[in-house]
Amino acid sequence: MSVWLLKTEPNEFSFDDLVARGTEPWDGVRNPAALRNMAAAREGDTCVIYHTGDERQAVGLAHVVRTAYPDPNARDPKIIVIDVEVNQRLPNPVTLSQIKADPRFAESPLVRMGRLSVVALTDEQYAAILELAKL
Repeated sequence: MSVWLLKTEPNEFSFDDLVARGTEPWDGVRNPAALRNMAAAREGDTCVIYHTGDERQAVGLAHVVRTAYPDPNARDPKIIVIDVEVNQRLPNPVTLSQIKADPRFAESPLVRMGRLSVVALTDEQYAAILELAKL
């Protein structure tokens, strides 16, 4: 199983929105590297939901319930979505400053490629997020 960090603007679609809906297509991704990451996501993979913008923090967990398929709202067939289902809120959000200060993330695209909206996490990085969230 893989772990993916999915970034979202909380004023457009927040973790609370995912909680309210239960399952939702993860859309709006246009960056080719992020789309490749989404295409690699498999059913059952874990997702860390990360709020961008003013918050810049991991706030919750979800999992993939449907692998990549063409975005029904996009004209370009290369644009895909995955369906994610809410799991749980992190007891303590994990901020970007905490992540940047942790040496386990030194080589992470999360730190090195800040605008990448779908980022693969190593098992060690996922464990670090859980540890920092006190989960």
